[in-house]
Amino acid sequence: QVQLVESGGGLVQPGGSLRLSCAASGSIFFSRYAMGWFRQGPGKERVLVAAIEFSGRYVYYEDSVKGRFTISRDNPRNTVYLQMNSLKPEDTAVYYCAMARTDWTISQRDFTSWGQGTQVTVSS
Repeated sequence: QVQLVESGGGLVQPGGSLRLSCAASGSIFFSRYAMGWFRQGPGKERVLVAAIEFSGRYVYYEDSVKGRFTISRDNPRNTVYLQMNSLKPEDTAVYYCAMARTDWTISQRDFTSWGQGTQVTVSS
């Protein structure tokens, strides 16, 4: 069974940057599956903010993060990243890494393995 561990969250001022990392272990098939970053803000539903196809060729971004966030993956290292720039207070949320059961999807129901989440707080 795959384990996903996020890191890189924290407190940052508006306009700042953070880089989230998600390391996968326990699975030899990391490079075969799409990966995604979700977030859940206070009192809000969990939503997909970025996804990346198994090879990294295709990516998806939720409208509010386009041009500010970049998702990438390093398959030999079983790691996926989320570079977050120009952060805004509304980006405050717990960010979750997830692995899909297919090579490309943006449907939340296809993401079946989840990390514990990392808190990102954007505040002055």
